[in-house]
Amino acid sequence: MDTTMTLNNGVEIPVLGLGTYLSSDGERTRTAVLEALAAGYRHIDTAAFYGNEKTIGAATRESGIDREEIFVTTKLWNDDHGYEPALAAFNASLDRLGLDYVDLYLIHFPVQRLRLESWRALEHLLDEGKCRAVGVSNYMQWHLEELLNSSTVTPTINQVEFHPFLYQKELLDFCHSREVRIEAYSPLTKGRRLSDNRLVAMGEKYHKTPAQILIRWSLQHDLVVIPKSNNPARIRENAEVFDFSISPEDMDTLDGLHEDFRSSWDPSRTP
Repeated sequence: MDTTMTLNNGVEIPVLGLGTYLSSDGERTRTAVLEALAAGYRHIDTAAFYGNEKTIGAATRESGIDREEIFVTTKLWNDDHGYEPALAAFNASLDRLGLDYVDLYLIHFPVQRLRLESWRALEHLLDEGKCRAVGVSNYMQWHLEELLNSSTVTPTINQVEFHPFLYQKELLDFCHSREVRIEAYSPLTKGRRLSDNRLVAMGEKYHKTPAQILIRWSLQHDLVVIPKSNNPARIRENAEVFDFSISPEDMDTLDGLHEDFRSSWDPSRTP
């Protein structure tokens, strides 16, 4: 649970985090974050769009864990793109979180015509020390190439949907070649493929649940992974993935499940 990886700017990020998409700004989210932190999670992922930053921030403080030990990510929403709007949106997120800084600030989606101006704002926030690292989400290779060709700051993270049923190998290879880490959201396919017979059989072989197999697959591809759950038992179960390894042959089998299945939005349609 204390496993981290080093980002391209030297910041350490825990490889397993708690996703909070569709978790409301209320008691269930507070309980989920506290349960995750009690179970050893030290990485919490939120976003302005999720509407739960206030609860996330309050729960991290209530946990009694030192702020420096918890890695907090939030994101710039689509309506707030542009240089000045992005700065204002970040400050609003920071205020809702009740924190002095965030560990990682991401552009949530590559909004056309404005995303480069938004990136300039993230660079400014990084220079000011208001965030320890900056990155992007839902960027395809051409979005990254555009950014890399116009900026001196390389994103530390590209957060995208990633699992065996959406094995974006070319994107993964490109990101690794540019020292951009892939962070997998919806790594459990929002539950839509957990009953796949091949995945179930793999779980039986390793005496693990299908969800644990999916998380372990992500880790063995050197991804940061942020499974989402509000269920305390599932939160603990999702963390029990550091006591086994999937064989190279079985990793190849899981890679072969790719079917271009997306449970979320499709950024490949955005120029």
